[in-house]
This record gives sequence, C-alpha cells and structure tokens, in this order.
Amino acid sequence: MSGLLERLRGRGWRMTSQRRVVAEVLDGDHVHLTADEVLVRAAERLPEISRATVYNTLGELVSLGEVMELSTDGRAKRYDPNAHRPHQHLVCSGCGTIRDVHPVGDPLVDFPAEERFGFMVSEAQITYRGLCPCCVADRPRV
Repeated sequence: MSGLLERLRGRGWRMTSQRRVVAEVLDGDHVHLTADEVLVRAAERLPEISRATVYNTLGELVSLGEVMELSTDGRAKRYDPNAHRPHQHLVCSGCGTIRDVHPVGDPLVDFPAEERFGFMVSEAQITYRGLCPCCVADRPRV
C-alpha cells in the first residue's frame, strides 16, 4: 500500500472507490498535478468519476493536511502529497516542471534578526527557479 493511502487509512478516512483513485493518482515522489491532471488520470482508472468529486476530494485532502496546495507561478494550483516531509521546490521557468528538493540546513537560521521586523518566524517556503535539462537543451545557442 502507498504512503498516502496508508496515512489516510490510519486516520480512518472513508475510502470510497473515487477517493481511493484520487489518492492513488497523487501518490509518489515529485507529484505536483493540477486538479484537471488528477481528473484525467483518475478517469483513466475510474471513468465514471466526476470533476466535482475530484475537486471535493482534493479539498478534503488539503484540509486534512495530507496534501499541500501549491501556487508556484500564477498557473493552476498543484497538489503535492509530500506534506509530511519538509521540503522546498525547484521549478522550471520554461516548462513549469516541479521537483521536490531537500536542501541541507535551516533557512530560518540564515535569516537575520534585523530583517524579521519583530516577526516570530515559524516556517519558510523557498522556491528555487531555473531551467530543467530539457528546456536547457531546447534553448537556441548563440
């Protein structure tokens, strides 16, 4: 059984066939799908699944803290099932590919006290941007 499905079962989440398919589609490393991408993949496994069911299930998973909702570049929101392991994101500025990354060190330690403006900072979300290998290869050479 997958990590996301295991966590959901452990919480006693009612596992209908529709919910199970959505959880299966989301499970894995470096998964950052839009709701529409989840719908397409879920419909391949369960053709009768509706858009409303996918959106409602995603909303529930986010509310439960089992999936993170990401908005990295003004495009459609993406859903990340890696909600229980702290990580940052590496985003391709060309194609929008997103990868989970686990930098060494604590970004809060390097955040100067004089730049906190009295805030008690509890977390940091850092997005690294660049070009993935495919987009670098497609760049015109000068």
